Amino acid sequence: MFELDDVTVRHDGRTVLRVDHLVLPERRIGVVGANGSGKSTLLRVLDGLVAHTGQVRLVGDTVLDTVRDGREVRRRVGFCFQDPADQIVMPVVADDIAFGLKNRQVPVAQHAGLVAGVLDRFGIGHLGPRTAATLSGGEKQLVALAAVLVLAPTTVLFDEPTGTLDLVHSLRFAQTLAGLDIQAVVATHDLELLDQFDRVLVLDAGHIVADDAPGPALAVYRELAWAGAR
Repeated sequence: MFELDDVTVRHDGRTVLRVDHLVLPERRIGVVGANGSGKSTLLRVLDGLVAHTGQVRLVGDTVLDTVRDGREVRRRVGFCFQDPADQIVMPVVADDIAFGLKNRQVPVAQHAGLVAGVLDRFGIGHLGPRTAATLSGGEKQLVALAAVLVLAPTTVLFDEPTGTLDLVHSLRFAQTLAGLDIQAVVATHDLELLDQFDRVLVLDAGHIVADDAPGPALAVYRELAWAGAR
């Protein structure tokens, strides 16, 4: 789980995220808020990808500080960006998924089996020899997720995972997410995706203004949205 204490992120002289104390042990955690509320910044703090003051720790079999132990944290925590094309770096799907294994110095003899296994897990084994440029948005999202999961993380952070998907692929992603046996923290505007989550955080102007089960947390978020629309 993650533990945050006295965390502040500032950009251009303004505070974009402020968290006094936060512990995140649940299996499914949603993060909602208006654009610019701090959702993406919170995810990047959890993965040690943005400078901050205060302490952020990943607590498991050992306690890791996301700044001091950033490399080890990112071995355990995967990140799926809003646009999956941003994290697909190799032209061929199978090669892209194997790229992370190579960086982790996994023996080459194991690559083919691990890549085939993770593709088959999502029913996309046929995409292995395809070029990434020919994939649909939904296919790219699944390939990007496969490239993260092949590295066996304990947690995956998702930044707007359905933001570029049509309804069919959004529903398919929701089914895939439901089947994952690891922790997922999901920043999203897709409120239906959060119905079966354990917990939802609502951010407003860089502060957590609600932290509850999906029903009551999303009620607060809707009130904020209506107030902003008036």
